[in-house]
Amino acid sequence: MRIHESVVDLIGDTPLVRLARLGAGCAPTVVAKLESLNPGGSAKDRIALRMIETAEASGHLRPGGTVVEPTSGNTGVGLALVAQRKGYRCVFTCPDKVSPDKIAVLRAYGAEVVICPAAVPPEHPDSYRSTAQRLAQTITGAFLPDQYSNPDNPASHYHVTGPEIWAQTGGRITHLVAGIGTGGTISGAGRYLKEVSQGAVRIVGADPDGSVYTGGGGRPYLVEGVGQPNFPESFDQRVPDEIIPITDADSINVTRRLAREEGILTGGSGGMAVAAALHVAATGSERDLIVVIIPDSGRGYLSKIFNDEWLFQFGFEQPDGDGLRAGHAISPLIVVDPAESVAVARKLMRANGLSCLPVSPAPPPVRFAEIIGSFRGDAAPPDDAVGRHLDPPLPAAGYGQFLDGVPATAVVLKEGIPIGLVERRHT
Repeated sequence: MRIHESVVDLIGDTPLVRLARLGAGCAPTVVAKLESLNPGGSAKDRIALRMIETAEASGHLRPGGTVVEPTSGNTGVGLALVAQRKGYRCVFTCPDKVSPDKIAVLRAYGAEVVICPAAVPPEHPDSYRSTAQRLAQTITGAFLPDQYSNPDNPASHYHVTGPEIWAQTGGRITHLVAGIGTGGTISGAGRYLKEVSQGAVRIVGADPDGSVYTGGGGRPYLVEGVGQPNFPESFDQRVPDEIIPITDADSINVTRRLAREEGILTGGSGGMAVAAALHVAATGSERDLIVVIIPDSGRGYLSKIFNDEWLFQFGFEQPDGDGLRAGHAISPLIVVDPAESVAVARKLMRANGLSCLPVSPAPPPVRFAEIIGSFRGDAAPPDDAVGRHLDPPLPAAGYGQFLDGVPATAVVLKEGIPIGLVERRHT
């Protein structure tokens, strides 16, 4: 009989599958490494196992201890999976943009989850990273793996993932494409493949538009689990030969195509990586073998990327049928800084015929997640700062969404980007 002692023994050795339909028309062969087939559903199972075992060996994690980690979901699942087997408690902090599905999965494994705001810088005391550090200092027997700086993150991919890919392709791989989140996967697997091939394998990163890896300032984006506002220690900048920025729209489109055309259910980061792989394949040759890492399953995104209502709300798709649409009644996007005076805000409202304004301290073009509130301020003193009179942020209305489904005043989004304001009274 061939019986494994636990699901932890199933981590790794994930298969390669040809992307025959999405790669049709491209000269190179494009294959995906399905990290979604790890028992926890993602590549993070690999780093979780190595980080916990190293902590045990070094004495940083002792029997009855608690694992504390900031995570967008997948690392938490991997840690919970391993910790459950070994008898540890888990406490995770997550940014509030993480899908409810992912939060539910973490709790299903028995983890405690603390939700933190996503639209604050990493050094802010309420960020999910700062909160995790604070909890690790106050919980007795706590261990903070910190995937962003833990050398076992890239090491797990150097010692296992990279050799798997080399063996599975018989050394024929010419390109490795991977999304960059903590940078552990591309740094570890990429470094191994460069060494074993004597530099012949080209390493290509995929990055959300707005992330620092492709020169952005860390502006918000909708795809989860990838990109960063600053460079983590787990990322080796010397490994990638190229990093390609991918928009939310392209990531979501390819993610949905993978499910419908290839039968591969993954999240937006998987779609992002495949979009970058197809970009590479467009100029490749028949001799090229491109391996793209699909990092996780799509089970955590059913309420977002695979939910038509969510797509309509963020302006990625339009509902079928005729009717008055938000796109017919859009006012210019006027955003006021919270430090601006009430008098200036009222002047802007009068000049543009608006009853309220979104408020954000971010420079233009403002991202939806950077809008911190709204201003009506009917009774506010004219010399006061707008930030002293904030109402809740305005809701989103997708470009093309039916107006009967739009609140009285909303920020209009097209492919996730704010482009204007709509008020029902304009109709």
